[in-house]
Amino acid sequence: MAAKRCFILFSPVVLLTALIAQAEDQFFDSAGVKIHYVIEGSGEPVLLIHGFTIDLERQWRAPGVIAALAKDRKVIAYDNRGHGKSDKPHDPKQYGLEMVEDAVRLLDHLQIKRANVVGYSMGATITNNLLTIHPERLISATLGGAAAKLEESDEPNLDEQFAEDIESGRGMTRLAQFLTPPGRPLPTEEQLKAINAGFYGRNDAKALAAVIRGMRDLNVAEAKAKANQLPVLALIGSLDPLTGRVEKMGAKLTGMSTIIIEGADHMTTPGRPEFAKELIGFLDKHRSN
Repeated sequence: MAAKRCFILFSPVVLLTALIAQAEDQFFDSAGVKIHYVIEGSGEPVLLIHGFTIDLERQWRAPGVIAALAKDRKVIAYDNRGHGKSDKPHDPKQYGLEMVEDAVRLLDHLQIKRANVVGYSMGATITNNLLTIHPERLISATLGGAAAKLEESDEPNLDEQFAEDIESGRGMTRLAQFLTPPGRPLPTEEQLKAINAGFYGRNDAKALAAVIRGMRDLNVAEAKAKANQLPVLALIGSLDPLTGRVEKMGAKLTGMSTIIIEGADHMTTPGRPEFAKELIGFLDKHRSN
């Protein structure tokens, strides 16, 4: 009887400890670069990859995406190298395809063979590359707010200009203007000043300039897009200037369906309730077991 009472008293402590451990910051070594990640929930794994200049907390936790997915899934979210609590090398060679490999190394570290991968903006570009380079590690892919550029695309390459802006002190001015929805007024000088103050206050500018320069290695060949055999969902706002890139990828990427969230732009889409709802519906439809 005493043993039974001891178990009853002890089991809530064990449960509480396990829950705390799931929410704690964790780190692993990805080919010499320390990567920060968190795990919440249990069930089929979902790997979340955030966008440029942001981190897992602001991209996924603040809008409630982690909480929504963790109800019946194992959610793994990490800070890309150059961002958040992860290491921030300054060499462009440390980015690009190395960011794709970070996702695979994290799955290896956690001994996860396959996962649903969800990326937003830059994270969508990384996810798009995972589809073509490591399809055996994915159950499904979700491209939020963007897609990779096609190698054959005639889209202007502004990456070097964005990188030079960051290094020169102009910060996010050009990028903020680029992401302004068509027909909407451009950010005012006062708004740009606030945006850039926040950008430089939160980030390592040299690291993020290197991130952008590394992105040139993440264009996807049409032949590889056509060879895809996995289910892919694109989620993008109707006011997002990157809808054109998503449409071009959708025309080439086998198995891709697109859902447009009306009235949402590049910044607001992840916080819209439709984003989590449509994502969960897609994941439910494509469970591996």
